[in-house]
Amino acid sequence: MSEWTTAQMPDLSGETVIVTGANSGLGFEGARAFADAGATVVMACRSVERGESAADEIRRDAPPGALSVLELDLANLDSVAAFAETFTDEYDALRALCNNAGVMAVPRSETDDGFEMQLGVNHLGHFALTGHLLDTLRDTDGESRVVTQSSGLHENGEIDFSDLQSERDYGKWDAYGQSKLANLLVAFELDRRLDTAGVDGVTSVGCHPGYADTNLQRRGPEQAGSTLRLAMMQVANAVFAQDAATGALPMLYAATAPDLEGGEYIGPSGFMNMRGPPAEDTPSRRSRDPERARRLWDVSEDLTGVTYDLPEATATAGAGDD
Repeated sequence: MSEWTTAQMPDLSGETVIVTGANSGLGFEGARAFADAGATVVMACRSVERGESAADEIRRDAPPGALSVLELDLANLDSVAAFAETFTDEYDALRALCNNAGVMAVPRSETDDGFEMQLGVNHLGHFALTGHLLDTLRDTDGESRVVTQSSGLHENGEIDFSDLQSERDYGKWDAYGQSKLANLLVAFELDRRLDTAGVDGVTSVGCHPGYADTNLQRRGPEQAGSTLRLAMMQVANAVFAQDAATGALPMLYAATAPDLEGGEYIGPSGFMNMRGPPAEDTPSRRSRDPERARRLWDVSEDLTGVTYDLPEATATAGAGDD
């Protein structure tokens, strides 16, 4: 694969894309690139005020695409349902759903629905959102994609079904790894189920940004009140991280590159898959485990109350290589 840049994105005029967490970091850069390619970009943001400010910043460059800001709080399932209802009332097609928003290594807290915050926002909120929008994705002419932003740290993750909400034992990095592994388990399971159902027009892929300089790394130290950790993180970002625009490339590639097969995993192709242009990457074997994925899927449907009109996957459909 040659080095891929946003210049290779197709013309997205007339297409609609959703980016969660679009007011900053990877989501902001993704929204900007989609708008530059002509897409109508729905910026799904917890704060409409911050979302509108970000949209205005992009509009100053006069992209050919359009920007719309809708409220989405992934820590509240009623907000997720309301966002999906508003979107489907206003739009009848969805080319790409970019499940990008997230929190990382924050002190333990709970969502409005009582879920551990990192699992609730990073995984369960996006699981519910995708389920609510599945019919729109299926009804879109041509190919639609669900792109789920994971992390290289999913490799450290374990799904602790006996303490899924980390009520007995909470480690902020363990909980983050669990949520990012959950992202990929469901992304790959969704593709298997779509394949089993014979849905040819929708594919589900995973991606990760490598090490990118965004606000994500700062929120944990800020919420913990640790000025030392915050200073250390800022220095590490300045020395080692690539910028957010480069970190957004795997998501953009996963959403728009032609002939991308479902169940693929895209990340930076440079040093230790932390930097560089996007390319196919190899996720952990654990993320490809169909039995673990099926169990997590069932639990996620029970917890969110959102069910997908898809059959259980066959053992081999969309399983990919380990």
